[in-house]
Amino acid sequence: MSKDLPLLATAPVVRRDAARNREALLQAAAELIEACGVDDLTTEAVAARAGVGKGTVFRRFGSREGLMAALLNHREEEWQASVISGPPPLGPGAPPMERLLAFGTSRLRHHREQAALIEAAGSTWGENYAVLGFVSLHVRTLLSQLGVRGDLAYLATALVAPLGVPVLRQQIEHGGMSEEQVVAGWTDLARRVVRGAD
Repeated sequence: MSKDLPLLATAPVVRRDAARNREALLQAAAELIEACGVDDLTTEAVAARAGVGKGTVFRRFGSREGLMAALLNHREEEWQASVISGPPPLGPGAPPMERLLAFGTSRLRHHREQAALIEAAGSTWGENYAVLGFVSLHVRTLLSQLGVRGDLAYLATALVAPLGVPVLRQQIEHGGMSEEQVVAGWTDLARRVVRGAD
């Protein structure tokens, strides 16, 4: 069930001032990305906006990539919370097919919005198995509720894979597809997987 889906591991307990600095740095990074984009973000600018020394950035996050990964982790936790306890149809309360289709659209848009940040985080974020585990388990649960039989873990992976950033970039930026076409294609795929259970 969705209530059993684990959120990403939360950060370990830290001193109050360290936690305050961490939040200030994440907020500063988010504001600067909004203003100038990921590519132009520097650790110096983040530190200055947060009112701390540049060394604090590296003590908290290890590197620029680590800062990007921490910001991604925060956004991923928010998205996962919307799946677990947010309003339907993404959150609980809608029929499983509606939830599955809402998941596909939401995950696609989330990845498109975070694509530059995911790439900037590089290997620090990489193939985040906690994230993959969450989305795969969610889809597997919905497929089970829909009566789909077979290797649900594999089918869930097959449905999650097209929503990854590299595939979306290839389809939209290089293949000339619109977001609406990609959503329609994914929706058709999901419906075919579910119809196969009949």
